[in-house]
Amino acid sequence: MLQPDLIKLFESDAEAIEYAAGDVVFQQGDTGHVMYVVVSGQVELTLNDHHFDTVEAGNIFGELALIDAAHRSATATAVEPTRLVTVDKRRFTFMVQEHPFFALFVMGVLAKRIRKIDQLTAAA
Repeated sequence: MLQPDLIKLFESDAEAIEYAAGDVVFQQGDTGHVMYVVVSGQVELTLNDHHFDTVEAGNIFGELALIDAAHRSATATAVEPTRLVTVDKRRFTFMVQEHPFFALFVMGVLAKRIRKIDQLTAAA
């Protein structure tokens, strides 16, 4: 989970996007240019229609979009009313410069997701 001081930066974001339960944030295969911070609510991540993670308030998803230009590797769906803030490369770079811990947090999330996907695909 993000540090409380970082969460506050996103909670006050005027450009946050509201999603209703069941709304798809993005589909596996879509082109992605931003990652998302969950300000409130929950988002389910699925790979080939198999659940592999639930992202709660204070966490992120879609982080691979900031690293490469490949298509989305999973589908993200709001589980309940959810408020998200987008982070593009410019904002990510600013966050890393101002809060170096943010980069370590994103790398940790990325590593955790890769391990979960490895487990899912090994079980299939």
